[in-house]
Amino acid sequence: MAGGTRVISIYAQQLKRRGHIVRVISPPHPSVPLRRKLKAKLLGRDIPEGPREISSHFDQVEMEHHVLERFRPVREEDVPDSDVVIATWWETAEWVNSLSPKKGAKVYFIQHHEIFEHLPVARCEATYRLPMHKIVVARWLQTVMRDRYSDYRVDVVPNSVDHAQFFAGVRRKQNVPTIGVLYGSVSFKGLDVSLDAIRAVQKRISNTRIISFGSERVKASLPLPPGAEFTFKPDQNDLRQLYSRCDVWVTASRSEGFNLPAMEAMACRTPVVSTRAGWPEEAIKTNYNGVLVDVDDSVGLANGVEWVLMRDESEWTTLSTNAFNTVIGSSWEASADMFETALFRACERAARGEIAGGLFTNGLPPCPRRTV
Repeated sequence: MAGGTRVISIYAQQLKRRGHIVRVISPPHPSVPLRRKLKAKLLGRDIPEGPREISSHFDQVEMEHHVLERFRPVREEDVPDSDVVIATWWETAEWVNSLSPKKGAKVYFIQHHEIFEHLPVARCEATYRLPMHKIVVARWLQTVMRDRYSDYRVDVVPNSVDHAQFFAGVRRKQNVPTIGVLYGSVSFKGLDVSLDAIRAVQKRISNTRIISFGSERVKASLPLPPGAEFTFKPDQNDLRQLYSRCDVWVTASRSEGFNLPAMEAMACRTPVVSTRAGWPEEAIKTNYNGVLVDVDDSVGLANGVEWVLMRDESEWTTLSTNAFNTVIGSSWEASADMFETALFRACERAARGEIAGGLFTNGLPPCPRRTV
């Protein structure tokens, strides 16, 4: 249920609606060894979910989706001959790189610069140097690809928000000051910083309410404040109500590819207080639609949250309206148009031999409405 997977599923659907033949290929979630389950139980932790228990954004999508018989690399025989083949993260980029040209022009859809300590850093870095056409979700990623990997032909296709799902009429402040936060224990999401800031705000504004949701249960090592409302894996149709019950949305990512929840919160007219990471750094203007602070600055984050919550009714409504107006012009249809154009550009580049993949007659790219 990760946000990146959701974005992939949206583009798969959008391309299909445009008449393309789209096939999704993925390995199943790895099985959880019994030893790991027993260890979690003995330590009082949540027992890891098995493959059959894990839900996905592709569950409700009408899409040709081939799930491999076990967790392993995607191989030549798994992939149909296509016009374009798209890798969606560093490991799949290695798999796509090994495919023959007849599987299509090779594209790398990059939603984060995946250089983290828990990953094989050298292998991850190497994937960004592969001869593929890159599509990134934010301008900062385009800059990284240019400055660090010397790739100057990168398409930026920003994420968007479904305004049929995320919306709200002109709002008033809640009777009880309410802070919203996404629960995720991965270090780069900075939840520890958000919680430090929230606790500081609660000392200054005693009746503050906390609303949180996430795709993992609350851990004893990273608890929410007492009395916080937490929803585990909320239905996608319930997210709008959760965002709309908040007076401010807090996010303290140390590193972020995009940060879709911040955009969704704004679509529901909730001002956002965020660190300078991902899309918020490009979209938030302090004291206009939220507040922007430095990474790991819990004091600044707390001050920003308090500032939003202490606005009077008129000032807060202006903030709320500005947040809404920041994202109202975006749409998945417009983003999908850009994504499709980038795929055609990849075909043209493959025909010229600038990137790997693609077998085209007379050096011409394929006709529109083909296979992805």
